[in-house]
Amino acid sequence: MESHNVNNSSNLDMEMDQEKAFDYSKRAQWLRAAVLGANDGLVSTASLMMGVGAVKQDVKVMILSGFAGLVAGACSMAIGEFVSVYSQYDIEMAQMKRENGGQVEKEKLPSPMQAAAASALAFSLGAIVPLMAAAFVKDYHVRIGAIVAAVTLALVMFGWLGAVLGKAPVFKSSARVLIGGWLAMAVTFGLTKLIGTHSL
Repeated sequence: MESHNVNNSSNLDMEMDQEKAFDYSKRAQWLRAAVLGANDGLVSTASLMMGVGAVKQDVKVMILSGFAGLVAGACSMAIGEFVSVYSQYDIEMAQMKRENGGQVEKEKLPSPMQAAAASALAFSLGAIVPLMAAAFVKDYHVRIGAIVAAVTLALVMFGWLGAVLGKAPVFKSSARVLIGGWLAMAVTFGLTKLIGTHSL
């Protein structure tokens, strides 16, 4: 009888440990997705501002282009995430009905609205970094330098967070994110400069 109770207790402990590990895994996935969304907002908005800045040095033009990129990107991310998670929601609900005889535990289903809001918020938080860096700098060259410096710092931070959450090598992950962000800004600046110089 005692051994039976001990076995039951150990089984319960194992189940609790598995649930905790699963909850942690889900949280880590959400956090990692948020970091990636913020990184997307950071790189795409900074690259857009650098591209526009290559042909138009006016601060208002750069800020407006960056703000337009923030709004468009956040809406695009939110809609894409909503559609994706809603498809997953329908699949999981149908599977749950089959397995549980028509009963549905809604608390275990993903929330499309929550996913959409989180995606848009993460993108916006990343996109606001280059906007804030450029907002109060009138001199063109100083403004470009401020954007690059702010984006570099944010890229390193996002790379570090992504590596920690994904349990990957911190230095290599940060370097990949940093070089990728630099490359995106450089290519956008260079191509826009080239086209703007020869075509406009």
